[in-house]
Formats: sequence, structure tokens, C-alpha cells
Amino acid sequence: MSELISPTLLHQLMHTYGLWALFAVVTAESMGVPMPGETALVSAALYAGATHGMELVDVIAVAAAGAIIGDNIGYLVGHTVGLKMLTRYGRYVRLDEGRLRIGQYLFLKHGGKIVFFGRFVAFLRIFAAVLAGANRMSWSHFLAMNAAGGICWAVLFGGGAYFFGERVRAVAGPASALALVATLLFVVAGLVFIRRNEQELVARAKAGISNRS
Repeated sequence: MSELISPTLLHQLMHTYGLWALFAVVTAESMGVPMPGETALVSAALYAGATHGMELVDVIAVAAAGAIIGDNIGYLVGHTVGLKMLTRYGRYVRLDEGRLRIGQYLFLKHGGKIVFFGRFVAFLRIFAAVLAGANRMSWSHFLAMNAAGGICWAVLFGGGAYFFGERVRAVAGPASALALVATLLFVVAGLVFIRRNEQELVARAKAGISNRS
């Protein structure tokens, strides 16, 4: 997915606005806007390590705050209009009521894992919060896993860039790509499984959602 800010513009924003630019980019990405949040975090940490113009703890705190706040806005958007949009227009992409219930059921069972680990995968980082809201994941559970994922992400990538410099930038791209490939393979396998066991899953989803109501 192409991002709305080029690396050159991102560098200029970071140099001019510092932590405010980091917060804005990470928050926007977490809300569902295609932005280079991870690149902004690594760039800010590299700048802090090279110039000491920022404190590492500030970089980590701002990135984590942007991730948590942005994700909660995305969750609210998904919770408010996401399910309505899917219910109204889902049939055009073969998302009938049964399949929507399967999505809700899967988030009830595995939503925490999706939200936490999604923070480390570029594609999921953009959409996980909106999907969690649309699928009616419990907000308290979402907030706990979202906060844990955001803090771990900020500490790992921010701290890694600060202490290991450009080597982290060299590793971050391939690592994200491998994580994305693994996620796509997992999604494809999941779709095949759902297709083959759809009726059973719909029945389990209806029962599971009814029990939680």
C-alpha cells in the first residue's frame, strides 16, 4: 500500500516539527490513513541518537501515545460506522450476514492477538483497529492489547534505532516484508479453512455471539 508522505517530505517534517510530526504521522496511520508510522519512529530515534536533539524516552512515549490514541479513534470509527457499512455494502463483495458473523466471532476469540501483533505488520497496523471496532471487539480488551502492542512496538523499534543506528533501518524493511508475507499466507490459509467449513463456523459464530450477548 502506497503511503501519502514520501521519505523526503517525512525527513523535512521530522527536522522542522520534531516530536509533533512523529505524533501526527503515527496517529494518522493508526487511524487507518496510509502513512509511514514505523519509518517516522525509526527516523526520530536515529535523529535522537545522532544529535541528542531529542530524548529517547520522549520519542518512545510520543510514538506509543500516537499509536494508542490513533488506534482508539480507528476503533471508534469502526464501531460507529464500520458494521453498518459492511452490512449495507458487504453483499457486493460476497460478505453476507453469515460471513459477517464469522468475522465477529473470530474477533471475539482471537481479537487480542490480531490487535497486538498487527502493530508489527504494516498492512494490519493500518486496519486492525477499524476492524476490531467494526467486529464489536470489547473495548476494554482492545485497549489493553492495543496499549501493550503500541508500547512494545515503540520500545523495540525506537530503542533499536537509537542504540543500533542505521542497521535497524536495514533490518526493519525486510522484517516487515517477511511479517507481511507470513500474514498473507496465514490469511489465505484461513480463508480456505473458512470456505470449507463455512456452515459449521456460521453455526458456532451464532452460538458464540448469542452467549456473549
